[in-house]
Amino acid sequence: MKVKESISPYVSHLIPGQINQSEILGILQTKKIDHKYLSELKKLTNFNDENISELLDITVKTYRSYRKPNTEYKDSMKERILMLSSLFKHGTEVFGTPENFNEWLNSENFFFGRKKPVNMLNTVTGIKFLDDRLTGMEYGDNV
Repeated sequence: MKVKESISPYVSHLIPGQINQSEILGILQTKKIDHKYLSELKKLTNFNDENISELLDITVKTYRSYRKPNTEYKDSMKERILMLSSLFKHGTEVFGTPENFNEWLNSENFFFGRKKPVNMLNTVTGIKFLDDRLTGMEYGDNV
């Protein structure tokens, strides 16, 4: 599955193909981050509700309430949704499919102290770090 086939035209062009802080900040300041972006995150990750709620550090009940139209998000939640969407879009581009990227995320990695990269998704710094590692892989780094 290619990312472009799984993302609706509504936000696909707004989600950066890799994390760029100024671009993320611009989107946060000019666009309404709503349930449609949350839906895109779910499509990009191929995760179930429980996994998405873990990524966002919220309960499954809260995640499900966030999927409703007209729900307001805190700025930190908007940022996390955009950054995770961008990371998964980038990861799918690097690995070819969401499944291959998810396999890499969930495999112990020598370069990360034999830890799984997915364990770094609980902070904005970790998300940025993984995106940097993906860029490194694109240019031949071992990760």
